[in-house]
Amino acid sequence: MRTGARLTLYGLGLVVAFGGAFGVAGAVVPESTVADWTEGSEMNEHGEGHGAASTGAAGGAASGVKGLALGVDGFALSSVDAPAGVGEPGELSFQVQDHAGAPVTQYTTAHEKDLHLIVVRTDGSQFRHVHPVLDETSGTWSIPWEWAAAGSYRVFADFTPAGADESSRTVTRTVQVAGDLAPVEQQPTRTAQVDGYTVTVDGELAAGASSGLTFTVTRDGEPVTALEPYLGAFGHLVALRDGDLAYLHVHADGADPEAGQTAGPDIAFAAEAPTAGRYLLYLDFQVDGQVHTAELVLDAAPGADPTDPEGGTHPEGH
Repeated sequence: MRTGARLTLYGLGLVVAFGGAFGVAGAVVPESTVADWTEGSEMNEHGEGHGAASTGAAGGAASGVKGLALGVDGFALSSVDAPAGVGEPGELSFQVQDHAGAPVTQYTTAHEKDLHLIVVRTDGSQFRHVHPVLDETSGTWSIPWEWAAAGSYRVFADFTPAGADESSRTVTRTVQVAGDLAPVEQQPTRTAQVDGYTVTVDGELAAGASSGLTFTVTRDGEPVTALEPYLGAFGHLVALRDGDLAYLHVHADGADPEAGQTAGPDIAFAAEAPTAGRYLLYLDFQVDGQVHTAELVLDAAPGADPTDPEGGTHPEGH
């Protein structure tokens, strides 16, 4: 990871599909629907870290848009096997396949892992960022898995194939989990409690502008100065836009941590919200070898109107 923030903006275009009960795991969003999401998307890629634009599922270029397609650049995500209902212990598994349908078995390490798996329910709850294990013989990635809540989930695999350029690819599937659903309504909050730690965020988001966000970690009122490197930085932040779950992936500012180095209590990021709206923030930080995830919510204000020399904001509805 180079010095400074690594930020990539994804347009996920997730569909909220809540009801009293859901079907079995492994359902796939139709490619025609994905193509509709891709067309006219406002999401653009900023900065570095996850590379070039994706290609839509229907074959059209989706400039700067990531996380929409079942396949990109000749790589695709297989069907996802997972427990069908809540509370059923099992395994979540899948393959990344090439254009010929053969499983990919060789990867380039990025952010200390060969593949990053992000799973989130479409109301922004039940967020998980994990790292499954690859069976190099079969090309199958797997991880022990149990769903804590019913709903419609999006599964994202972020990886860099060996021998390709340094940019990563993001391929995706939808999984439905059976059971009674209790949807979560996200409300703004600058403070989160997680595993005995208190995390607060200072700073404001503004549409179309780079914003500085500083997260402060305390425990029992005292600053935590034993933050350890996690995925090559002292903190890892994902921000999802409430509603469609378009998101930006950010790493903390500053130089790469040295072995054995600790930091805290502050972790600084530079983030750019694509539009005004509500954003769900998920901060991963590590202390004593344990990763904790704090969930906070900020509203991004409208950005400055570039046609207004006085720097005013866009009128409502424009």
